[in-house]
Amino acid sequence: MVAAGLAGFPPATCRRIVVKIGSALLVDPAGAIRSEWLASVVADIAARHAAGQQIIVVSSGAIALGARRLALPKGGRGSLDDAQAAAAVGQIALSQHWAGLLGERGMTAAQMLLTLDDLENRRRYLNAAATLERLLALGVVPVINENDSVATTEIRFGDNDRLAARIGQAARADAVVLLSDVDGLYTANPHSNPDATLVRDVKRIDAAILAMADGGSGSGMGSGGMGSKIEAARIATGAGTHLAIISGLTPSPLSRWETDGKGTIFHAQSGNRARKSWLAGRLTTRGTIIVDAGAARALAKGNSLLPAGVRGVTGSFARGDVVDILDVEGQRIARGLAEYDSADATRIAGKRSEEIGAILGDTFRPALVHRDHMVML
Repeated sequence: MVAAGLAGFPPATCRRIVVKIGSALLVDPAGAIRSEWLASVVADIAARHAAGQQIIVVSSGAIALGARRLALPKGGRGSLDDAQAAAAVGQIALSQHWAGLLGERGMTAAQMLLTLDDLENRRRYLNAAATLERLLALGVVPVINENDSVATTEIRFGDNDRLAARIGQAARADAVVLLSDVDGLYTANPHSNPDATLVRDVKRIDAAILAMADGGSGSGMGSGGMGSKIEAARIATGAGTHLAIISGLTPSPLSRWETDGKGTIFHAQSGNRARKSWLAGRLTTRGTIIVDAGAARALAKGNSLLPAGVRGVTGSFARGDVVDILDVEGQRIARGLAEYDSADATRIAGKRSEEIGAILGDTFRPALVHRDHMVML
């Protein structure tokens, strides 16, 4: 049963929300925008905007639109060069549609194109957050997409589910809505298992929830698609933001959701401080530190990571880089900023304080990762 006041993420409960729309909903198989459907979404946004809710849109579709205009094969995804060119052409058309439809409803659109680096780099992340804050204060509807014209295979979000979650985090949104081609998370694939049921509420993302995603959960989306949505939910809820997966296959999906409440809501956890929230939501790290059971227990109690509890170091990282902390079974338990580079971290792994001085000299730092720069996962 969905918690009272959360169904539909109404303006009275959620002052600021992010709405993510994927290419499969926005663009038809021929590469044209589903204009009537998009107009119904904008009508939903306008109604919420009039009720005082601040809306941020994360919209895919640039590559699909550009591929049609350039007559590129495979929807513009035959090569990285094709995808980048299609995105550059399609983004203009996409922005024009959004600006036109929002303008007809008396709203002003703003375009923001972001890369993974923009939200992984702390300074640029704060700049993006400040821009969003000012736009929303001015009553503008930001329309955001990944900057696919410059993104590469190695340095990109790869899907807008996780981008939407990171935007929700940066904007300190109350909730994120992922419009999808399925109703939400099912216990099994509803197309092949008649006993599959919709999971309405998720209070904690555990192994059972991850197993449902791995099993496949919807029409043409596959396990990878639902897997990215679960990862988005982890990022959002860890930052104190609710996240919902609902169907966008019908017109006016937000209004319909307010009426029937059909979807899956991942409930926000207690919010981390801003810096720790940014750490938890990062998609890239530079290395890993493996710790023993005693160190894992100490971290769970809020202590810093001391070298004595370290059993291994992998990757190449500098002091201040983000690293994951794993237990001896390979489970990721924390993330933080390294106080040492990987070479020195390897040298002092497993050593006690009295031994470290002899290795690094008298002016060493006692913690390998300080608790003030670490977040439990």
